[in-house]
Amino acid sequence: MAYVRALLAGALVGALYAALKVRSPAPPPVALFGLLGMLAGQALLGAL
Repeated sequence: MAYVRALLAGALVGALYAALKVRSPAPPPVALFGLLGMLAGQALLGAL
């Protein structure tokens, strides 16, 4: 449930940034996919 709330909060803030025409300080999507890969690798090795 915490993940869903975090996703909804992020979407709300993103919509607010878009409405105010402000550039988001978030890293580019490529960096986010890199972080996702790091978490997946850590989870995979942790499961072994």
